[in-house]
Amino acid sequence: MSAPRVEPGSRAEPVETTPAAAPALRRIAAQASFETRAILRNGEQLLVTIVLPVLVLFALVRTSFIDLDTHGFSRVDFVTPGVLALAVMSTAFTSQAIATAFDRRNGVLRLMATTPLGRSGLLAGKVLGVLAVEVVQVVVICGVAVTLGWRPELGALPAVVGAGLLGTAAFTALALLLAGTLRAEGVLAVANLVLVLLTVGGGVLLPAQQLAGPLSHVAVLLPSGALGEAMRGALLYGAVPPFSVVVLLAWTAALGAGAARLFRWH
Repeated sequence: MSAPRVEPGSRAEPVETTPAAAPALRRIAAQASFETRAILRNGEQLLVTIVLPVLVLFALVRTSFIDLDTHGFSRVDFVTPGVLALAVMSTAFTSQAIATAFDRRNGVLRLMATTPLGRSGLLAGKVLGVLAVEVVQVVVICGVAVTLGWRPELGALPAVVGAGLLGTAAFTALALLLAGTLRAEGVLAVANLVLVLLTVGGGVLLPAQQLAGPLSHVAVLLPSGALGEAMRGALLYGAVPPFSVVVLLAWTAALGAGAARLFRWH
């Protein structure tokens, strides 16, 4: 093909081309994919998000070192909802808090906020990444539970999804509040400690009324207790308790407002 002809005495004007940014949805999807891979490829986070809930499920179903009042349900039917709630907590809170805190310390958040992705796109990508990891968790945990004899009612799926989304919102807000206000090393310690405390006495694995002393009254007001009750209500009775919905919404609003006001990007 011949080059374009230029008339004598004239100059060809250079054509400037500026690469256009990808559409917003594509940018967010790419960030979500990156966040998902980062969690699943990290050995420590994989231990918290996948291995720990599965081990807890096995321990509570196959051993009797904890005396459970299952209210007439089989042990695996009674335990599985709480383990799913624990999985949501481990990803939406602990994993997200630690990852975001170290991104903030290393300057990743400040750098990404100046790209076409922007702050809102970065946060959206993180939330979608959390949801993607939770899907993997649910598939793994439910698969293990089924091998242990669990037979869930498929009609409970909408209530389970709703409970999971409420819990994800509350604990993601808590994760961002911690990650945006504390030093990365502090977040690492606090996030793991809070996860242990809520797992043991936060009403997530066991109903609040089965906890000892004042915990039986406090746990129902915690996001962990509300999420545990929401999951048990959805899978055991086919409906999420309204009080649990109110508690989770209240925590989401309070923690979200705190994160929006106090979060520091550098």
